Amino acid sequence: MSALALSQVRAAYASRAVLDDASASFATGKVTGIVGPNGAGKTTLLRVALGLLPIEAGDVTALGRSLKECSREWLARSIAYLPQENAVQWPMLVERIVALGRIPHGARDDGAAAIADAMGRCDVSQFAARRLNELSAGERARVLLARALATQAPILLVDEPAAHLDPAHQLQLMELLRAEAARGVAVVITLHDLSLASRFCDEIVMLRNGHVAGQGAPGEVLCDAALAKVFGIAAKRLDGNVVPWSRV
Repeated sequence: MSALALSQVRAAYASRAVLDDASASFATGKVTGIVGPNGAGKTTLLRVALGLLPIEAGDVTALGRSLKECSREWLARSIAYLPQENAVQWPMLVERIVALGRIPHGARDDGAAAIADAMGRCDVSQFAARRLNELSAGERARVLLARALATQAPILLVDEPAAHLDPAHQLQLMELLRAEAARGVAVVITLHDLSLASRFCDEIVMLRNGHVAGQGAPGEVLCDAALAKVFGIAAKRLDGNVVPWSRV
């Protein structure tokens, strides 16, 4: 079942179109990766899905409702967002940071169980009384993911979470996202790493110059012809996973 969908969406910054006639759907219980070259519109698509960037044409629906009809409060409870980390160094206690994920539920909700559950799933409970700026990049990434999971939203949008992590922490983070999808959440993630995308994503949405160049299973979308046309590369295959190999 589609939890989030874009239908013939056009969005622009000033007069420059960054998404044009873009249609894509994101299913409950699946990890869908959004891939494309720099400037293809990946982060813009997430901003449109969050209602942060107005659209000039088309429609966006979340849980069967058009974003045009949804309040900001409803969206904040329905869609959790993990932006690019950008070396966050907040000197706040980890438990306080994770608790920020409960803000959409209002002042009367202490959310203690949800906070503890999110911290446990992300393996950061032991950092509860430490400050975020005292942690490593991989530990900070898990804390920020716990903050998003604490919202308990049925849709989770994640923007380039693996960009600043070493390989071991990249794998750990992707495994956490797969576990979240197994719980019934629609997980949408932007990725530059095509190897991670082909291995961990159930579906791929490929963007090129603001257009959706394809959506489907990784083996179908990340085919040799598409990789050459969209990324200008050739790839090798390892157990069905894409390994970028050379420019074409």
